[in-house]
Amino acid sequence: MDTSNPAVFVNAELLHFYVGRRVRAVMQVMRSDGVTVIGKSTDEKQLVVKGSPPPAPLSTFVEVIGIVDRDKSIRAETWTNFGDAIDMVSYQKLCQLANGEFKHLFL
Repeated sequence: MDTSNPAVFVNAELLHFYVGRRVRAVMQVMRSDGVTVIGKSTDEKQLVVKGSPPPAPLSTFVEVIGIVDRDKSIRAETWTNFGDAIDMVSYQKLCQLANGEFKHLFL
């Protein structure tokens, strides 16, 4: 496993801490125009992801890994379909742990 460039677990509210850095986020897909995907983050805020999604249709919930831009959007590198049901509350708690007192365990 390559640990040279880890992706931090984030929600929409945490993006401003990671501009220019690699992150991973789970979101509920609300709409897509083929270049930009708008979704709802685990913290219930809007998340904008730029970059072409994979050719297969996106599921209701996806994880995206990419670089945070200055406008607090994510430039996607990797998309992963997570299906039509996921526990967003648990992922939100994971984001809080990964960016709080247990941050050293995640990076």
